[in-house]
Amino acid sequence: MSETLAAVELRILDPRLPSWGFPYRGSSLAAGIDLHACVEEALVLQPQSPAALLSCGFALKIKDPDWCALVLPRSGRGHKEGLVLGNLVGVIDADYEGPYLISAWNRNPSSAVRIEPGERIAQLLFTRIARPELRFVTSFSGLTERGEGGFGSTGAEGAKPP
Repeated sequence: MSETLAAVELRILDPRLPSWGFPYRGSSLAAGIDLHACVEEALVLQPQSPAALLSCGFALKIKDPDWCALVLPRSGRGHKEGLVLGNLVGVIDADYEGPYLISAWNRNPSSAVRIEPGERIAQLLFTRIARPELRFVTSFSGLTERGEGGFGSTGAEGAKPP
């Protein structure tokens, strides 16, 4: 498994991106690169309307099979206005070379969300992945404390605290 990600090839598809500061991290220790809405004019997402696809204006070639990129929401707009990613998290495989798109949705029940051209609406995070060998078994080896306790069982009434 690659310990570090070698250079990733970046192809700008929207010439406005560099003037908007792309690629940009919010601080020197920020994990993600901010993604901009490459729309021609302001886009208004009505409450609970279908998700819209927005271009990020670039394509990447990661190449290294031990790495992928994740498209994640930015916290402020989601909390304050209801702007969320239509698929919650986007996974970009190392062999994908097409344009990056964001599925955006307005979960707010009563107010529209306006997205301006160039606005930072999501973030891109690179992360290592593992591809374990999957062994088919009829029963698991050893027992865990939780076992088959089920969804939400660690917070269930009568569950022992750690």
